[in-house]
Formats: sequence, C-alpha cells, structure tokens
Amino acid sequence: MRIALVGERSPSVRSHARIPLLVRALRERDGSAVDAYWISTADVSGVDGFDGIWLVPGSPYRDEAGALEAVRVARERGIPFLGTCGGFQHLLLEYSRNVCGLDVAHAENTPGARDFLLTPLACTLAGHESRVRLEPGTMMERIVGASSTVEVYNCSYGLNEDYKHTLAGHGLVFSGHADDGTARAVELPGHPFFLGVMFQPELAGDGRRPHPVISAFAAAAARHRLIGRTA
Repeated sequence: MRIALVGERSPSVRSHARIPLLVRALRERDGSAVDAYWISTADVSGVDGFDGIWLVPGSPYRDEAGALEAVRVARERGIPFLGTCGGFQHLLLEYSRNVCGLDVAHAENTPGARDFLLTPLACTLAGHESRVRLEPGTMMERIVGASSTVEVYNCSYGLNEDYKHTLAGHGLVFSGHADDGTARAVELPGHPFFLGVMFQPELAGDGRRPHPVISAFAAAAARHRLIGRTA
C-alpha cells in the first residue's frame, strides 16, 4: 500500500525524523506492506492515487490551499486520512469551510483575517505531555483501548472552542478532550478512517513501536488497498 506524507519534509522537525522509523516498525512489527512518499503541499495533484493520506506536523505549510485540498480529497473520496498536529488543525479548517460554509482562517497562516477557527493557545503545548480523555464508543477510544491516554505535544495553536458546536452539528465527532474540555481529537463517522489528533503520535516512545493511532491508520490504508483491488 502507498501512503502520502503531505508536508514539507525537514530535518529540523522531530516528527519527520521519526516517520522513517515508524514505517519500518509498521513493516516489521505490524506486518504492513507500506511504502510512504513525501508530498509537498505545493503539489498535491496526485494524492487521490494513494491508499492513505497523512497530513504530518510541520506547519505553517508551504501552501495552505494544498494542505486543505489533501484533506478534501481524502474526505470526499473515502481515502483513509490521518492529520497530526498541524494536520489536525487543517482538517478542522477544511471541514469548517467546505462542509459548514464558514468564512474562517488559521491565525498562523492569515493573521489579518476577521474570524479565526484556529487561534494561539493561552499556554503553548510545545514539548509538553498531557492527558487526553477519550469519548466512550468513539473510534479513538477503540483504537487506544482505554478511556484516556497521555500524549506528547509540540503545538501552539488550537481550535477556537466557539466553533465546536457548529462543527459537531455538521457531523464531526470530538472524540478526545483535554482535562479542561478543549478539543484534542476529532473523527468523522461513516468514513473509512478520518481522524485528526492535536498531539504528535510520531513522538511516542522511541520510534520502534508505532503508536496505536498510526497502526490503525496503516490498517485502514491496507483495507482501502484491498478493496481497490477487488472492486
């Protein structure tokens, strides 16, 4: 199976350095026949040909429109999608604009806009670990196999909580929250796999054992590949 890693690869981004280790672990520990390809947000024209799309950390991306297009293609065409950190933020932005019809922006990308969906956190989470409470019955809870999990963050932007009700009203499920109730994970029921997490599962452990979120995404991509071959 082929997975698109959408984002600008950089040796200075810790999660990018971890991803090759995780791909190897998926092959060796999980038995996943996975090939991963880096795709710049400046040219996402071929992402619809992949079995999975992973919008990786590392924002601001070179091309916001390209990042949002990768999310849209995955959402509309039923391609398994994982958004981590900046990918979580842009999942929310794409859904807000194209499904909810909101004229909103990301404060990191468009500081002069009028209404912001993604805003600076009151306290940055860069380099911090924090508990995520998982909603019962959600895909996220099934993936982790527990009611909560402690995860690693490296972000400074999060959802403007004023928009959570609108997003939920249009079908998104907020499946993970911080202790203060702010959003940490979101998923789309009815889609084969459409998940965004504010934390960085790439940084869990030492890279030799894939985080359950990453393993679940790879498994969904494998199912997508199999369905494509038998359709």
